[in-house]
Amino acid sequence: MVQNSLIVQKEGDGRSTKVPRNVNLQKLRNGYLFPQIASQELQHLEKYPNAKLISLGIGDTTEPIPDSITLSMANYAHALSTAEGYRGYGAEQGNKELRKAIAKTFYKDVPVKDTEVFVSDGSQCDIARLLLLLGSNVTITVQDPSFPAYIDSSVIVGQAGDFEDEIGKYHNIEYLGCGPQNNFFPDLKSVCRTDIIFFCSPNNPTGHAATRNQLEQLVEFARDNGSIIIFDSAYAAYITDDSPRSIFEIPGAREVAIEISSFSKFAGFTGVRLGWTVVPEELLFSSGFPVINDFDRIMCTCFNGASSIAQAGGLACLSCEGLEATASLVEYYKENTKILVETVASLGIKVYGGINAPYIWAHFPGKKSWDVFTEILEKTHITTVPGSGFGPGGEGYIRISGFGHRENILEASKRLEMLFT
Repeated sequence: MVQNSLIVQKEGDGRSTKVPRNVNLQKLRNGYLFPQIASQELQHLEKYPNAKLISLGIGDTTEPIPDSITLSMANYAHALSTAEGYRGYGAEQGNKELRKAIAKTFYKDVPVKDTEVFVSDGSQCDIARLLLLLGSNVTITVQDPSFPAYIDSSVIVGQAGDFEDEIGKYHNIEYLGCGPQNNFFPDLKSVCRTDIIFFCSPNNPTGHAATRNQLEQLVEFARDNGSIIIFDSAYAAYITDDSPRSIFEIPGAREVAIEISSFSKFAGFTGVRLGWTVVPEELLFSSGFPVINDFDRIMCTCFNGASSIAQAGGLACLSCEGLEATASLVEYYKENTKILVETVASLGIKVYGGINAPYIWAHFPGKKSWDVFTEILEKTHITTVPGSGFGPGGEGYIRISGFGHRENILEASKRLEMLFT
């Protein structure tokens, strides 16, 4: 039951311009996944206006941002109303102190310089900026299943080729099957070389955190093939074991990798919007030109810098008090996820993830994921995400989010038990 893309009817006399539509946008399949889920929620509430809908789908944070962090943003915002405190444009690369704090906090054991950190309005925006940087002539690899923005953004800039309905894939994209059959990591000996490799760990949607050995294989593969890894570490704060939190923990990664990350899921900044990208100085194009120089130009040309108010909040997050408070937020969501894992597993449903990430990857063999999504929504008033929305490798799975108020997590567990018992 995949919803069609929004169709806007012509108005007035129907006169069109002489400007052709971007042909790449015509290649996108349906709507973007998460607005589709939001639309399904609205339709469900119209059908059942008295239902108490519980969202375990889109993965938005729900708990308040700690006081010390919001107070810093409020104080900064108030200071803008004074002659002494007013500030206008900031550096496009980000507040210098925040860049230093990110390097010191998240890369204290790896050689990342503050000048290699670019502060942004979120990692999803950085995905688009990186693809703009790289251009339409590069080839890409994605995990399957994977976060939809990697694929959709590459389609828009013209890297993906045509969609092949019979296999559910874009012609010019290499898909790495990552499932329980291979411990969520492919045999790289059988993988074709591409210019760019998108890799997310802990993975959205499967929740799998790549092991050190797996990431060593990935870096070696990129070095052997002269590829660039775009490593998404947005969920690194949820890692509980010894899995690497950054690709730069792996020797040699600085010559072949870019890392994107975010304040959204560990600090509750989904609405505040703040993230960063690390581009090492050693990373070079085939001509020998430093990638960091071109990315700096992209940031200066296409971006005027992250909100100074949001950056004040980011600095507060990385203070001693802020780190302690955000760690409590992460623990809260991890406990939510543990409750859901135990509930779903007790029903005889095979579950993956939920240990190093706030997502559960639940398997319903022989069933279409949109059918499972619909059954759960209709019978329990709970939204999840159909696995096929993350690529053909997600068929037969649904993603369940651990983001939510505790009382809703407990209520959702009861409803799922009633449905599947």
